[in-house]
Amino acid sequence: MIREIPKMLTIPSMGCARFRLTAAAVTVAFAMATPSIAQNDAMTPVTAPAQTEAIVLNTGSLPDATAPEAWHRQYGSLFVRNVSVATLTPYLPDPNKANGTAVIVAPGGGFRTLSMENEGSDVARALAAKGVAAFVLKYRLNQTPQDMASFERAMAAMFSAGAARPPADPQAMFANLAPQIADARAALSLIHKRAHEWHVDPQRIGMIGFSAGAMLTMATTLSDSPEGNDTKPAFIGTIYGPLKAVSVPNNAPPLFIALAADDPFFGKDGFGLIDSWRAAKRPVEFHLFEQGGHGFGMYPKTTTSTGWFDEFTRWLDMHGWLKPAQ
Repeated sequence: MIREIPKMLTIPSMGCARFRLTAAAVTVAFAMATPSIAQNDAMTPVTAPAQTEAIVLNTGSLPDATAPEAWHRQYGSLFVRNVSVATLTPYLPDPNKANGTAVIVAPGGGFRTLSMENEGSDVARALAAKGVAAFVLKYRLNQTPQDMASFERAMAAMFSAGAARPPADPQAMFANLAPQIADARAALSLIHKRAHEWHVDPQRIGMIGFSAGAMLTMATTLSDSPEGNDTKPAFIGTIYGPLKAVSVPNNAPPLFIALAADDPFFGKDGFGLIDSWRAAKRPVEFHLFEQGGHGFGMYPKTTTSTGWFDEFTRWLDMHGWLKPAQ
């Protein structure tokens, strides 16, 4: 049984690195959240869920945010936008199954929305079933028009000429990510602080991100952290994220990557990220699925990309992270 955590908590604001992002990268990142199934599924506004189990991360409200948080359903999943206050929602395993490993789950949505089920709670519940303490990070987002009709028009305008490709410089993809990196670091710090309560080994706290969440995962990993190891993941997974080469430190964490070869945004970008990790002599595992498109997440599809989660958990097990912590 997955346990809910009703207790609310705030934590101090964390420092963060600064990055730059072009408009093209934002466009691509938003498109990254779009699954390759049911492309014409309409956005349907819904009432915000209670979120009584969410823990408020006291990284502050997004500067100059005026539009209220709004939720909608699309592609059979629940989405949120205009997030101005970050939260972390725990999905804890049965204490008898807990193995001491924790994973922060960062949904995608191009820093405009977050896919809270397909790339969030569905992933977290599946991890909890494996004995992993999972935490869905609802990080702060760039503002979008408040009413749904204007939001849809804005998105249509953004894609009117087709999605632009990301810039060659990977760090240019992380524009205006200072708030999001702060949110991720705050989440990592919080889990370290409450590790005993949540039956987590502080040396086994990882992070997995989807699409824009993969960008955030990589930015959190590679950016300088004045807080030290408490705000660095012990291992990371990037699911249909960019594969551009990066500068990899000699203490970079083990990396798991999954991507479909027919991904319209990153399927033809080469394998620079994998090469960078290997050149630094750091562990990396890469799964390139023949089909799957983009945004497949936990959707049940007939393509082999559906198997990414099983491969990820096998990878965790290979490293000993599904075995009980000593």
